[in-house]
Amino acid sequence: MSKRDYYETLGLTRQATPEDIKKAYRKMAMKFHPDRNPEDKDAEHKFKEAKEAYEILSDQQKRAAYDQYGHAAVDPSMGGRGPGGFTAGGFDDIFDIFGDIFGGGRRGWGGSQGRAQAGQRGADLRYNLELTLEEAVTGKTVQIKFPNYVGCTTCHGSGARAGSKPTTCTTCGGAGQVRMQQGFFTIQQTCPACHGQGTVIAEPCPSCHGQGRVKETKTLSVKIPPGVDEGDRIRLGGEGEAGTNGGPPGDLYVQIHVKEHALFKREDENLFCEVPISFFLAALGGELEIPTLDGRVKLQIPAETQTGKTFRLRGKGVTLPRSTARGDLLCRVVIETPVNLNAEQKELLRLFEKNCQEDKRDHSPRANSWFSGVKRFFENLGS
Repeated sequence: MSKRDYYETLGLTRQATPEDIKKAYRKMAMKFHPDRNPEDKDAEHKFKEAKEAYEILSDQQKRAAYDQYGHAAVDPSMGGRGPGGFTAGGFDDIFDIFGDIFGGGRRGWGGSQGRAQAGQRGADLRYNLELTLEEAVTGKTVQIKFPNYVGCTTCHGSGARAGSKPTTCTTCGGAGQVRMQQGFFTIQQTCPACHGQGTVIAEPCPSCHGQGRVKETKTLSVKIPPGVDEGDRIRLGGEGEAGTNGGPPGDLYVQIHVKEHALFKREDENLFCEVPISFFLAALGGELEIPTLDGRVKLQIPAETQTGKTFRLRGKGVTLPRSTARGDLLCRVVIETPVNLNAEQKELLRLFEKNCQEDKRDHSPRANSWFSGVKRFFENLGS
């Protein structure tokens, strides 16, 4: 192995920070790794140089010894073992950085840090709950039923038959992972014997067959707060699937869906409705009964009301969750043209139209204004 200066190998100065060292090594590893440069001996040599330099400079104790005594302090072949009797680290010492580069890592390998987790958290669940608009606005308590995995009461979640217990996996030593050497790499894989659990069950529980949980239909009472809307979610902590190996349960999310209403549409705290009114009511004015979620109310329609006019009924909308202010109901009137007229009615309308035309007053200001604009438009096109 070359004895080039380790800082020079990585293209650094002696003032380099640990992060600088890691970045420099990452860059060289990506460039010269043998898997990316097959049959390139020069690239392989540079990769080994960079690896050796990183092993020393990334360790604070080894770096201090190297800075003071040079290669003699860290190279066993030169008789140096450095302070504390350390030797140059092996390949495993740098695998974390390869995890950053190649998507792996060496978490869970060996020792107390490598033990498999005692239990895994259960999955979260979603329940789709359909409500009417009235139910969403006022709130209610509903009973829901859904299939779910719950902790086995026979083995209390251990998965083992009564009187026995899971034993440490002899294949992985309880780590849940095994290592395989492939060239320069040590590859971590899930243990095929215990499937990553770290333990094996020699005598499974007859009720759950070693799973530690069983599937059953679960019934819950869920309180829906007033004012929920389409897409809202209600989280019920711990009501999801039971965990494995005694792990904590997941959560249940109740997803709200609101049915389309025959009269009202909703936007946040406000309600909207379209109200058809007769030509006569629009012209002469009068009183109209309007439905609301609280019951019927009277709405005064002034004379000469035009189609599209919107009336606001304050406080007849929705109170949002965590709010005390209530929204409004907005009623948009649409004038309905009379249909199914008999001959006498048609004649009366013609007489009415003629009377209006002979009257000097402008009975259709919007229409007259629009037609005047159309006339000017065509005159400008012709000029």
